[in-house]
Order: sequence, then C-alpha cells, then structure tokens
Amino acid sequence: MLEDTLLKLRFNRGDRDALCRMYEKYKDDLLRLAIALLNDVSLAEDVVNDSFVTFTRSMGELSLRGNLKSFLTTCIVNHARNVHRARQRKTAVGLDQAGQVESGSNGPEQSAIFNEQYQRLQDAMAGLPYEQREIVILHLQHDAKFRQIAKLQNISVNTVKSRYRYGLDKLRTLLNSRLEA
Repeated sequence: MLEDTLLKLRFNRGDRDALCRMYEKYKDDLLRLAIALLNDVSLAEDVVNDSFVTFTRSMGELSLRGNLKSFLTTCIVNHARNVHRARQRKTAVGLDQAGQVESGSNGPEQSAIFNEQYQRLQDAMAGLPYEQREIVILHLQHDAKFRQIAKLQNISVNTVKSRYRYGLDKLRTLLNSRLEA
C-alpha cells in the first residue's frame, strides 16, 4: 500500500511513469473484472484501455485519495456499465467466448473438464441480469463489501443484498438445470 500512496502522489503531480506503473500493477485484475462483467474479451480490453485514457486526461487535475485499486475498480465498473447499456440499446446481447482458460492441470482430460465447467459458469453468469452480475462479481471476485457496492451503484445496502441473493439463486438454478440436461 505504500507503493500506491507514492503512485497517487506522483500521479497528482503529473508523473506519467506513475500512471504506467498503475496500469502495469492493476491491468490484469481490472481486465478480469471487465471480462466477467461484459463476457467479451475484446470489449473488456477496450474498456480497460479507455478507462486509463480518460484517467490520463485527469492527471495533475484529479486529486486521488483513498484506495487506488478501489478507485480504478470503480472506473472500470462504471465504464463497463455504460458499455453494457449502449450494447443493450443497439442489439440483443449474444454470448461471446471469453477465451480459453488454462487450468494448470497436466492432462488434457482435466483441462477439458475444467474448460467445460468454466464455460458453464460463464454461460450461467451471462444469464444473470447485469445488475445482479455486477454485484456478484464485485463481491465474490473483488471482495467488495456490500456498503462499497451500494455507494458505487447509488442504491441502498438492502437492495445490494437482495440483488446478490437473487443473483446467487438464479446462478444455482441455471447451473442445476444445465447439470440435469
């Protein structure tokens, strides 16, 4: 966290190297978040890059305070939400491949099983309403507290908890129905 504090100070002074270090440090986490929210690797990469371009424009003008990773996560979530809304307006959203995932296992059978399970989970996540998906991903993958999510989405904590519960219930239903098929 000391490094983040120094990066924020350098960024606030207009240091481009600080921005590059922030990008290198957090790009993988932010990209995983964007992929999980949008189910599209290419679109997720665009969201991360566009967010950092916008962030760059505020260099020296924006006074960064608080947790750097939380700030960047908020930027990605907001940008992904805007992209999702724009996509909804243009066309019905189809499922896109999120790319191959390496399981770290030695055998091709284990890898195939892992990839199949991962794809089932991705398909089930894509079946959730966006608002529920965002909350489930932020809470489970990024350890965001319900209060943080409520503040980010400008909704009550009870609404966040309800959407989380409904999201998990729907995931359970979707995954169980696919197991029975």
